[in-house]
Amino acid sequence: MSNTRIDEIGEDIFRISTYLPDYNLEFNQFLVRDEQPLLYHTGMGFLFPAVQEAVAKLIAPEDLRWVGFSHYEQDECGSLTQWLAVAPQAQPVCNMVSALVNVNDATGRENRIFQDDEVFATGKHRFRFLSTPHVPHGWDASLLFEETKGVLFCSDLFTHSGEQPALFDDIATKAHETLLEQQQSPFRDFMAYNATTDATLSTLADLNPAVLAVMHGSSYVGDGATALHDLRRSLRSVLGTKSA
Repeated sequence: MSNTRIDEIGEDIFRISTYLPDYNLEFNQFLVRDEQPLLYHTGMGFLFPAVQEAVAKLIAPEDLRWVGFSHYEQDECGSLTQWLAVAPQAQPVCNMVSALVNVNDATGRENRIFQDDEVFATGKHRFRFLSTPHVPHGWDASLLFEETKGVLFCSDLFTHSGEQPALFDDIATKAHETLLEQQQSPFRDFMAYNATTDATLSTLADLNPAVLAVMHGSSYVGDGATALHDLRRSLRSVLGTKSA
């Protein structure tokens, strides 16, 4: 797709973005170029040719070794099996629920199960695996935190609509506006909020991320902890009950 673009948002961390007007959303993947390259999000199956073409400008696609995603949803991992066909040595990065409920069956093989807070290295980059049930949504949800540069790959957190620049300095406000808009649409309640949401977002804020790599919309460089606390308050005010 001609509207797929590549932006480097951190050292050897690239945002691959395709804007789809029918959704009025950007669908972003993140390629971490390293000794063992990692792709976070694959995009839907029909995006695979565009994403593969973009990845090929950064690495040899067959060299991919890790495929990360938050939860089992088409924009997160819809082309996972296509990527494993191109790079059969690649390893999905997922927790027990994700592997046993969805990923093992989809890939036709048993996959490594990552534990909450487990750390693994791809070379110069070091990742912490975070199980985050129902954040942003899904029983199987998880996130990745790249510790050397402080990059939180935060999936649907901070979703905001429209075609956006690679980086923006107030994504929390944009996310709040989109959340309010979505609550008036057929896609209401696309974000989860329950008894553990506040604690999970506070734990993410305690990581003090310097970069927030967002699936839908701009990413952010700056005070990630404050942005996460702003998001927590937004979700609470829009989705929380009055007694919460």
